[in-house]
Amino acid sequence: MAYIGRDPQYGAFEKQALTADGSTTTFTLDYTVGSASSILVSVAGVHQEPDVAYNLGSNGTTIVFTAAPASGDTVFVIFLGAALEIATVGSGVITSRTELSAAAAADDLVLIYDTSATSLKKIQRSNLSDLLIDTTPQLGGNLDVNGNDIVSTSNAHIDIIPNGTGNVNLGTDTVQIGDNDANATLTTQGTGDLILNTNNGTNAGNITLEDGANGHIQVTTNGTGYIKFNDLAYIPQQALTSSSNAVAWDVQAKPNAYHLTTENTTFAAPTNSVEGSFISLEINYDGTHTIAFNTVFEFAASTAPTFTSTDGKTDILVFRYNGAVWQEVGRTLNLSES
Repeated sequence: MAYIGRDPQYGAFEKQALTADGSTTTFTLDYTVGSASSILVSVAGVHQEPDVAYNLGSNGTTIVFTAAPASGDTVFVIFLGAALEIATVGSGVITSRTELSAAAAADDLVLIYDTSATSLKKIQRSNLSDLLIDTTPQLGGNLDVNGNDIVSTSNAHIDIIPNGTGNVNLGTDTVQIGDNDANATLTTQGTGDLILNTNNGTNAGNITLEDGANGHIQVTTNGTGYIKFNDLAYIPQQALTSSSNAVAWDVQAKPNAYHLTTENTTFAAPTNSVEGSFISLEINYDGTHTIAFNTVFEFAASTAPTFTSTDGKTDILVFRYNGAVWQEVGRTLNLSES
């Protein structure tokens, strides 16, 4: 006999009988199926509509009836096909889809494989924000923060660490540091000095903050350049006190000093003297106290002046250190105390 179309194929479909008790709605299937339409279901001789009279449960391993078949009803299932453990999706299924023209919305759904349930599940894009996939990511182009910030959580630092001799270049005219009006700190990591210069150090002066205990701060010009102060250079005046008729003077800590007399006293040899430095001293007399100086102080004509030593009067002296002695470079005596 001739046929129009494909020749008929011979074979058999698997059949499973179910025992109805009038209360049970869920039955375990002998085979896992992919959809409710992959089986024919008959209850008391009536064919059941897929997804209406019944659905699949437990990833296609059970059949769930909308209403429990009555006790004594003849119920059977014919398997039209069993689910494959590995499904193959044709490339056309993906490439023929309409591409999004903008970023996916937060409530858009993504298909994902749940390894715990060993099945595919859908998930909202907003719930993918904490995914950690690549522990060593690399950019394929410039990173545009699009008006947003690079932030950390749990008080963690943000480290930018180049490889080897690489540097961090900030290609901007202004760099701001500090947070919400708090004091800002610019420091080195480790024992290196902090150097501020221009033009990568070429034909430039610099300010160097030396690291370590008793480190210096150096201000160096380039070539014939000079250090220019457009405003007042201010060295705060600090007090010196006398104890046991002697005044100790750390000229590094107190280069501009004053002493209010409380007893007859002698100024001892200063500590931390540096060649070429200047110091200033104001003596305010709070009584008729005598004043003397250690021999490291050299006065004009190698003769100490006659100090005022009168209550309510002031003497002012200026010295320069030549590496051996403090040479007097100026004095004003017998000023009225103000």
